[in-house]
Amino acid sequence: MIGLPLGTRVWLAAGVTDMRKGMDGLAALVQTTLAENPFSGHMFAFRGKRGDLLKLLWWSGDGMNLYVKRLERGRFVWPQATSGTVHLTSAQLSMLIEGIDWRRPMRTAQPELAA
Repeated sequence: MIGLPLGTRVWLAAGVTDMRKGMDGLAALVQTTLAENPFSGHMFAFRGKRGDLLKLLWWSGDGMNLYVKRLERGRFVWPQATSGTVHLTSAQLSMLIEGIDWRRPMRTAQPELAA
């Protein structure tokens, strides 16, 4: 997992993104469609039409980073909205990257008695 600095926000770009775009095209999308600054240090996540490809765009302070992951089976869980953004915590980002449904994580049962 990528070690993000404290205070880094993770934004999902709702809807479908043309996954042929590279870092310049995605940075332009962040500026125009999401109305955010791609050089803010926040991370922006994009998903393609099939749902098996994920791209993460992040300005690390000294350069633009583009991370790509393709699932061999299954799809990345994405919001139903067709436009806008959704904020994720770093734990939700970890689940997303692993292909886990970050919207409804299942917790184990809590113990009721210590003895």
